[in-house]
Amino acid sequence: MNIYQHFRSDEKVFVDSCQQWKEQVEQMYAPKLTSFLTPREQQILASIVGKNEDCQVVFKGAYEQAERKRALLYPAYFTPEDSDFELALLEITYNAKFHQLRHQQILGSLMSLGLKREKFGDILLVENIVQIVVSHEISSYVQNHVNKIGSAGVSVVERNLEDIIQVQEVWQEQSVTSSSLRIDNVLSSMTNLSRNKAQEAIVGGKVKVNHQTVEKNDFDCHEGDLISVRGLGRFKLIGIEGKTKREKWRIVFGKQK
Repeated sequence: MNIYQHFRSDEKVFVDSCQQWKEQVEQMYAPKLTSFLTPREQQILASIVGKNEDCQVVFKGAYEQAERKRALLYPAYFTPEDSDFELALLEITYNAKFHQLRHQQILGSLMSLGLKREKFGDILLVENIVQIVVSHEISSYVQNHVNKIGSAGVSVVERNLEDIIQVQEVWQEQSVTSSSLRIDNVLSSMTNLSRNKAQEAIVGGKVKVNHQTVEKNDFDCHEGDLISVRGLGRFKLIGIEGKTKREKWRIVFGKQK
């Protein structure tokens, strides 16, 4: 059976990595820690590992509802502990009286250091408090090299994970049907937009899937996808529950409140 038929063509490299991690744990009989994974990547890895006594997997972020999490693949004898995930919490301080930091600014500053996106997890903003979750290995580097974001002078200090700010993400779960799993049809079903309006939004660059802009209407959606639409909010594709008697796909999704 061709394993790739269950995934998008652009996911092939990640699927190969998942298989390699799994084989490494089975052959070396030692745990393997990944970088931060998106919800879709977590779903792919979980499906590849499956129910397996020789290799199991668990995901962890800095808080329960974290979007990006690290995965630990491990053999049966191993008992994972929180410290095995090597997470670090950094807090950014700045003069909030004269500046306001935005998510995209913070992300851009981190990427400008040459860091890959998978080296850090969620970026949390609550009022004037800004925190980022990073892999422990880059914590000191970020602290030493991030001193300005936009026009704001900043300082970065490490905090205990217990000091993480509470970000309450509430997803309103709904069930709909869609004639296909193409992004234009799925988007139309989730938002009540006409299919033409959904296609205009996609071609116009207003739609992202898993943080990547999608401009082709025939892009296929999968479980675990995060879909954001400029002006309409964020959606999470929670489940695809097969077809109805009328050959429509039954979809469960969440809309962020």
